[in-house]
Amino acid sequence: MKPQPFKVAILGAGCIGTDLLMKIQRSIHLECVLVAGRNQASCGLRKALKMGYPTTDGGIAALVDKSHTFDLVFDATDAHSHQEHWNQLKPLRKLMVNLTPTQVGHMIAPSVNGNEILEHQNISLISCGGQASIPLVTALSSLFPSIPYIEVVTTAASPSVGRGTRLNLDEYIETTEMAISAFSRASQVKALVNLSPAKPPTTFRVAISMMTDGADLSAVKAAVTEAAAQVLSFVPGYHITACKTFESGQVFVAVEVKGRGDYLPPYAGNLDIINAAAIVVAERYAVNRTSPLMPTSELEL
Repeated sequence: MKPQPFKVAILGAGCIGTDLLMKIQRSIHLECVLVAGRNQASCGLRKALKMGYPTTDGGIAALVDKSHTFDLVFDATDAHSHQEHWNQLKPLRKLMVNLTPTQVGHMIAPSVNGNEILEHQNISLISCGGQASIPLVTALSSLFPSIPYIEVVTTAASPSVGRGTRLNLDEYIETTEMAISAFSRASQVKALVNLSPAKPPTTFRVAISMMTDGADLSAVKAAVTEAAAQVLSFVPGYHITACKTFESGQVFVAVEVKGRGDYLPPYAGNLDIINAAAIVVAERYAVNRTSPLMPTSELEL
């Protein structure tokens, strides 16, 4: 017998939440049963309703009231609210996939440590820049015994960045830096964000500069190519645009992410990469639903 779809809810109906809803439609494992926002007149809730999905403007309170209808919540709100959302849903034994740039939850980049998904009840997807860069910096860090410095510069088209993300730019930078440091073991990490007003809008891209004691270009290219291929398996628009080494020991890698155009045009690869990661996480839970999703001890904390 074919298993029933894994029932999920989306909290937040901005750019990220709306794009995520459209991606869930393509999943054979997931079914969205509720989209929760705070303003029934918002574009996101109106679109979800038009697509035939149940909606509410009751926010987290409405999710708590209807918690019997779903198993997992995607939090696509803001970093300042996520802790409270988690506090309310955790006692109800709900799984959470956190798409806000807050340092709450277990950090996951699916192609790097996706095997850890089932061990945790709250998964943090770090940031769109983190999802684009962490697979590459992790692969590169395996080539060098020590890395004194990594700089990651993210450029996103201004129309692709919603109000919630703009309010969370400080948290975005802090969380991205912390995650890159954890995955790469770099001594110092700096993350920068550019919101480009260019017209036509620029495609989402991330540039990585890494200082090393000396880098072999062939080894660097091999590591980058392998890491990119793994991300490409669930983010079709992910591709490397530059890979260079310098006599100083610097390594430079640039990646561009073209979106599928589900909600915003293809320049919004920032939505694509974090939402594709969210789908991977939720589908991993769905496929393994008959097994314990995480240690009992964690559920009881």
